[in-house]
Amino acid sequence: MGVRTGMAKRLLSAVLLVAALACSGAHAKFSRHSFPKGFVFGTGSAAYQYEGAYKEGGKGLSIWDNFTHIPGKILNNDNGDVADDMYHRYKGDLQLLKDMNMDAFRFSIAWTRILPTGSLSGGINKEGVAFYNNLINEVIAKGLKPFVTIFHWDTPLALEEKYRGFLSEKIIKDYVDFAEVCFKEFGDRVKDWTTFNEPWTYAQRGYAVGSFAPGRCSSYVSKSCFPGDSAREPYIVTHHIILAHAEAVKLYRAKYQKPQGGQIGITVVTNWYVPNNTNSLSDKKAVQRSLDYVYGWFLDPIVHGAYPGTMTSFLGDRLPKFTPDQVKLIKGSYDFLGVNYYTGYYTTSAPAPNGLEQSYDTDIRANTSGFRNGVPIGPPEFVSIFFNYPAGLRELLLYTARRYNNPVIYVTENGIAEANNKSIPLKEALKDGERIEFHYKHLQYVNHAIRDGVDVRGYFTWTFMDCFEWGDGYLDRFGLIFIDRLNGLKRYRKESSYWIENFLKR
Repeated sequence: MGVRTGMAKRLLSAVLLVAALACSGAHAKFSRHSFPKGFVFGTGSAAYQYEGAYKEGGKGLSIWDNFTHIPGKILNNDNGDVADDMYHRYKGDLQLLKDMNMDAFRFSIAWTRILPTGSLSGGINKEGVAFYNNLINEVIAKGLKPFVTIFHWDTPLALEEKYRGFLSEKIIKDYVDFAEVCFKEFGDRVKDWTTFNEPWTYAQRGYAVGSFAPGRCSSYVSKSCFPGDSAREPYIVTHHIILAHAEAVKLYRAKYQKPQGGQIGITVVTNWYVPNNTNSLSDKKAVQRSLDYVYGWFLDPIVHGAYPGTMTSFLGDRLPKFTPDQVKLIKGSYDFLGVNYYTGYYTTSAPAPNGLEQSYDTDIRANTSGFRNGVPIGPPEFVSIFFNYPAGLRELLLYTARRYNNPVIYVTENGIAEANNKSIPLKEALKDGERIEFHYKHLQYVNHAIRDGVDVRGYFTWTFMDCFEWGDGYLDRFGLIFIDRLNGLKRYRKESSYWIENFLKR
């Protein structure tokens, strides 16, 4: 069945899906064998959130190492100095992945563990290269595939101080040099590369509202951020990220892809949006703008060669332009797309922003909420901005197939958190039935999208182990594995890990 299925077929298949979910025997029948042969099941992590050892092994400092040490920036002044200490404990951690019958482990490479100053001129850190060689070799020895992210928000502090990081086009060369070291050192074993993880979060949180490193925004957006320009900087940063991504893909294809036999893509994030008033044309347009300013902002250039029309028509000279040569460079610069999905929202049209106090967030001209007339779109989660809305993942996958030429897709993050509640007994903390139901239902909707013709090749839970969750510090527990932060970071398997082990039996 193709993606352009008739409305009747879509309606029938949706009815059949609801029936399948309601069927009492569905849990028993639904398993990895319900998915196409070769479908990849894995779980994810990120260097800053997991590794710790922030000053060990020759590693340089990143903007997150700096940002988390500024009082008041992170809840409880938490930081990733030690994190989950995966730098020292990765062998035991990878055994847990093997025990869960996972196929793959998604992780990122810390830029400053490879290039401590961020640039080749500062030298390659042999200890850092050795760490990732050992990690990759252990992943493979456990029968797992390494899915490697080159950049997960940890810009070298030296480059931030030297030329303001991703605000400068100089970052493009330094990023590509870093990527090449990764291809050269690890590409004989790594066959699945992602250039950037969630660049939207990096640009919006870091430069529109200032809540994430490097913490820049306009003073009228927040008095607590460092001086910036919420009306321009998110667009400049994104422009340089897209060009850096495309240059890295060009290099990989020219020098490494054929001999190494790998693939390369980018991981983007979006919510799913539903018009608050389904009969309102203005709300439907607000939905499209919401998708364009979060999702299309990155995918339209690399698939179609241009920013979405909803952006170019409104932003004027605040949105950088691609030259004809850059259009050729960026268009088609992917072998697959990674999609991160967490929640759905109702969306309604909002007026254009005050011309004197423009910002990325108000440029979208849309208000989003998890509630309509007091009723949530799905069960509210512990993380207050998230609502459990699995149907949105299927709709997002269908939308991606329609708008972006039915690309190869991996769902690279999908997950739910519970509270880090120190007062409940460990035995109770390991009971996470809500997470089991979350992944079960989302996997049902992924499976349904595949049957509707979407080319989904894998599904990665977020996250492998409870970890540092950026601005929330250690408040949220997204992991399949419980980390006991009160007792030496001891690892315990949650009930969801046993459910996944059973689901993934070969």
